[in-house]
Amino acid sequence: MVFTYLIRGDYLVYVGIDKYENEELIKYALPNDLWFHVDSESSAHVYLRMKDGDTIETLPDEALEDCCQLVKSRSIKGCKLRSVNIVYTPASNLKKTNGMDIGQVGFHQEKLRKLRKVIKDNSIVNRIEKTKQEKTLEEHKKDWFDYQKELKSLRAKEYQERKQKEAEDIRRTKEQQRISSYADVFEHMDEENENNDNNSDDFM
Repeated sequence: MVFTYLIRGDYLVYVGIDKYENEELIKYALPNDLWFHVDSESSAHVYLRMKDGDTIETLPDEALEDCCQLVKSRSIKGCKLRSVNIVYTPASNLKKTNGMDIGQVGFHQEKLRKLRKVIKDNSIVNRIEKTKQEKTLEEHKKDWFDYQKELKSLRAKEYQERKQKEAEDIRRTKEQQRISSYADVFEHMDEENENNDNNSDDFM
């Protein structure tokens, strides 16, 4: 079961129910998803789905705060502490290697790993909890499959446009060569006519 929430800025946030489901969420995260976790402590894996044009640098602060509060509340130890550090990074930066436990992740690039200190605020968590909905893992995966289908269609369209452009470039090049060839012929004929005129003048 995947839990979804709406936070400030109308951003979608989703959370796995356990470490086994977290493993699946890693596989089916979209490129515009951000991953959140309590730093150095056990916690839920929380994902925020960014909107078109968003980056990890430009995401509204209120959305970050909401997401971090939710992560803190989903940590057995973290929820009891006044403050914790939350680590977040693009989901595409998550790395799995042989020997890692289920649900455990590393990072492809440490420089894309960011930290944010969050101080407990139950009012934020209570507000977010009111938006909670549930859906099956299969329903959640559908977003990924839809994205892959759309991406495949887009790539096919780009390929066709590229082939059409290449064909048009070839056609234009041949046309320019043909025109240039005619120009050379006419220029040569003009030179011959001029020479013939000069030769005729010699005998007048």
